[in-house]
Amino acid sequence: MLQVALAQVRLNARRFIAVSLAVMIAVGFLTATLVINSSSKASLTQSVGEGFRNADLVLNGNLYRADPVVLNEDTVDVVRDLPGVEGSYAVHRGYASFGTGRDTVFAQVNSIPEYTPLFPGDVIDGSLPVSDGEVAVDSDTAERQGLSKGSVLNLTGGPDESAAQLTVTALVAPSNDPTSMGTPQLYAAGATAALFANTEDGFDTIQLALADGAKADEVRATVEQELSAAGMDEVVVRTAPEQTDAVVASFTNGEDALTLILLAFAAVAVLVCALVVSNTFSVLVAQRTRELALLRCIGAERSQIRRSVLAEALIVGIVASVAGVVAAVALVGGIIAYLQTIPESGFATLAVSPVSVVVGLLVGVLMTVLAALVPARAATAVAPLAALRPAEDVRAGTKRGRVRLIAGLVLLAVGAALLAAGAMSADLLVALPGGILSFVGVLMCATLFVPSLVRTVGSLAAPLGVPGKLAAVNAVRNPQRTSATASALLIGVTLVTMMMTGAATVRTSLDSMLAGEFPVDVSVTGQDRAFTAADADTARAVEGVQDAVLVPVAGTTDTKDWGAYDVYALDPADAAKVLQDSNLVLADDTILMPQGVKDETLTVAGATSSVELKVLVSEDKMLRPLITSDTAAALGGPAPVADSADYVPMPQLWLSVEDGLTTGALIDLRAELAERLDVEEYTVNGSAIERAAYEQVINVLLMVVTGLLGVAVVIALVGVANTLSLSVLERTRESSLLRALGLTRGQLRGMLALEAVLIAGVAALMGSVLGSVYGWLGAQSALGSFASVALSLPWLQLLGVLAVALLAGLAASVLPARRAARLSPVAGLAAD
Repeated sequence: MLQVALAQVRLNARRFIAVSLAVMIAVGFLTATLVINSSSKASLTQSVGEGFRNADLVLNGNLYRADPVVLNEDTVDVVRDLPGVEGSYAVHRGYASFGTGRDTVFAQVNSIPEYTPLFPGDVIDGSLPVSDGEVAVDSDTAERQGLSKGSVLNLTGGPDESAAQLTVTALVAPSNDPTSMGTPQLYAAGATAALFANTEDGFDTIQLALADGAKADEVRATVEQELSAAGMDEVVVRTAPEQTDAVVASFTNGEDALTLILLAFAAVAVLVCALVVSNTFSVLVAQRTRELALLRCIGAERSQIRRSVLAEALIVGIVASVAGVVAAVALVGGIIAYLQTIPESGFATLAVSPVSVVVGLLVGVLMTVLAALVPARAATAVAPLAALRPAEDVRAGTKRGRVRLIAGLVLLAVGAALLAAGAMSADLLVALPGGILSFVGVLMCATLFVPSLVRTVGSLAAPLGVPGKLAAVNAVRNPQRTSATASALLIGVTLVTMMMTGAATVRTSLDSMLAGEFPVDVSVTGQDRAFTAADADTARAVEGVQDAVLVPVAGTTDTKDWGAYDVYALDPADAAKVLQDSNLVLADDTILMPQGVKDETLTVAGATSSVELKVLVSEDKMLRPLITSDTAAALGGPAPVADSADYVPMPQLWLSVEDGLTTGALIDLRAELAERLDVEEYTVNGSAIERAAYEQVINVLLMVVTGLLGVAVVIALVGVANTLSLSVLERTRESSLLRALGLTRGQLRGMLALEAVLIAGVAALMGSVLGSVYGWLGAQSALGSFASVALSLPWLQLLGVLAVALLAGLAASVLPARRAARLSPVAGLAAD
């Protein structure tokens, strides 16, 4: 029987090309998802986790704590010389300024490790500082400020207003960390960096490099044990990947949403792999039921038949799975290579884990074999002579139909309940199995409702004459075949629309979350002079600025927990121009306060009166308190300040910038604004740069996931092409009979094309609705715990999917229809 299997693969290669392509694409989708998972982690390590990418273990006391643990020299002394520890890096981070007047630059000062392999940056030119009088500068800052090796910087700043004269010894690559991008980066020896840091807050982190051969788990256990013995058991010890996950989770209220989303993609990929391969291979093997029964008649045993079919499946599975893995790695590699050519996303990294390759191969082979096992057992479960007769359709009235109906309805009900519960509780681990079960339930019930839908839509083809009427009748005459054809397209379209809707909803939700965190793009403080409306006009004229408004001081207020604040006034119409968060709506009876303020009402005092206002709290910790211009007018302006006062509040300019500006363009914009407004550059601040940095990370991840979308489109096309082609081929005798009864070649081709379009149209509409619902509920379950999720439908893309699905159904019928039309009626009636 092995020889029979090999002969079948060789002689019927055309049939096996179809199933091989389905296996290859399904495996490619799964492997691409797993590779994207590992690549996303690697890319985050190069951006969010750049500061500790060279460390093996990271000691941290700050994340998720209201009372942060202070990491100090005592902590370093405990862990520095432990067995397995090769070197340590106590990270001090402070801020200092250099330059004079309008050219003053505020920079972040980072300490350099004594153990240089732990340095998180890349040296472009020169050598890292080794003495207290030396400093390294990032290359972007050096270019903007005209610095090079040998330049001298006079730094001032820190809690004690320290000063130091430092010589530039190296230029390093700019930081990819979203929290630091756009901020000038300086690197100095530990003692020098400590001058500009708040030593009472301790070190940011303590990073450890392990000796060769040391095991991270064992060293971590030793470190935790020694810290506990020293009374420092609250210090958290993580590996570098765990630290990256923790930082990402800190952005999302302690949840590693990225991992959950990527694991959801992997689970969806497994489901798609199973459905596409099973659907395609089942049609292929079912088409050979009579052939397999004939082998039974001439002496082949049931076990031999099964082994023969499984051998064919194994050969196809191995070859196609290898091709799918290679194609997936090439696809993701191409996407990453393109992203690396873009300066803002140069941190994108390709990481192909062995797990991705092994899982892809195993799933591909197992799915192919299992998909062949079910129809092979069905063909051998009946007597040989009975198997030579036409098989009974699975209809609702048959026993198998009733079992299938009940099972499908149960899965649909249970899955829908889980999906709804997961969306309401924002729990992806509950919603994911619910989505899978409900979709399987839909496919199991497809035989019951797809033909009815096709029959209803088929009435539209009646005006096209005989071909149209025959197409409508033929589309529902064999419910099992119609459902199989529709299911092939339904799987792909549902997947495509789910990704499109999910990606659009996720992007809209993340943009909304960033707008809440960073509502003002750029703010400019007037220092020792008051801005006027003319200054707003000047700022508005700068290229890249969308709008600018003057924000005057209106009064003061006093909070219970955070003390006194200066209150600013803004007209609601102007607020809509510069505030990115649409939820921040000013009203005459409210005051908008920064995050953390717990007062329910506050009293705002002005020059002539005061007023009590309800508190509306924003998501931004740095937002200036705001009231409406009308409320400010009633206060009579701010209370006068004595001439001898050290601090005099000044009006500000708030700006919104054009969408799509990169961090580099925003830094240039900041410099130009400082020049045009005649202020020092450090007074031009805001969240636009940091927000753009986070958006770049989001863009990279979404662009990589878009690669999966391309694979999903191909799945849809190949799935329907395979099933429709096999369906037309197995109806050769039927088509020839119609020809013999007077149907012309053109009418036959038209009938088969209309039939395909009817089935494809119904499947595409169903898939679009299902995919939109799954995408929306999936985004809600993944992001609902830390962001407001609103459904966002990409209408143009969805219409494009519908058009492609109809064209796919039409294209899939072209070649088989031409072949059926060319065959003479006599030859076709004689064909088996």
